[in-house]
Amino acid sequence: MDRRKMLKLTGTALAGSAVLGTDAFAGSSLNSNNIAGTPGKGKKAMIIGAHPDDPETGCGGTIMVLKKAGYEVVVVYMTRGEAGVPGWSHEQSSATRMKEAREACEVFGVRPIFLTQIDGSSEVNKERYAEMKEVIEKENPQIVFTHWPIDSHRDHRICSILTYDAWRQLKYGFDLYYYEVMSGVQSMIFHPTDWVDITEFADVKKKATYCHKCQNPEDWYDSSHGQMEIFRGMEHNCKRAEAFIHIRRTSSDIEE
Repeated sequence: MDRRKMLKLTGTALAGSAVLGTDAFAGSSLNSNNIAGTPGKGKKAMIIGAHPDDPETGCGGTIMVLKKAGYEVVVVYMTRGEAGVPGWSHEQSSATRMKEAREACEVFGVRPIFLTQIDGSSEVNKERYAEMKEVIEKENPQIVFTHWPIDSHRDHRICSILTYDAWRQLKYGFDLYYYEVMSGVQSMIFHPTDWVDITEFADVKKKATYCHKCQNPEDWYDSSHGQMEIFRGMEHNCKRAEAFIHIRRTSSDIEE
């Protein structure tokens, strides 16, 4: 038996039932086909990224898979990309990047939310923990995706830490998944537990990412995220996939 068949039989791959909020895996990967019979009507998913373009590149295909399954999807940007364009002022950069993020969300057909951290100067403190917890608690998602915490970008690490803390503070009330961005360059030692077949929506993901014109995606998308999609697809026996790490509560977790 090869490894892929073993993963499917043991339920390691991301299952529609798990994403829909149940405790057990159904033993197959989340995609637009196998969750069609289990609609997510009334369910909400939240994609949290440090900067405009992070949710798009890390979860763009999965956003569309969830939407096709009937989920409402909300995209949260922790910062507004203030330091994202060399030579631009924070005001000019944030105005442009927020506009581009809204355009990307229009491509997906999802709602954006902007938090108040500053790109390149994000913080971990009592107030920032509270801000992340508040937005998640208010939206009440059943599933949340955010950055992998072992990442070269400090803002990505902080975004991950704040989301993880909110998960604990909210009594593990949603399924938490980590996504990768530019693995090997930014996300490090990322070993997926779960895969999503995004073949059907790869072009939509790319179109949304290319809304971020000031980031010059034509210079890096195909050689980084495009290659990641192909590689993860090879792991998952499809053309293109996104991969995730599912964090589960363990018996060692202590209630806050």
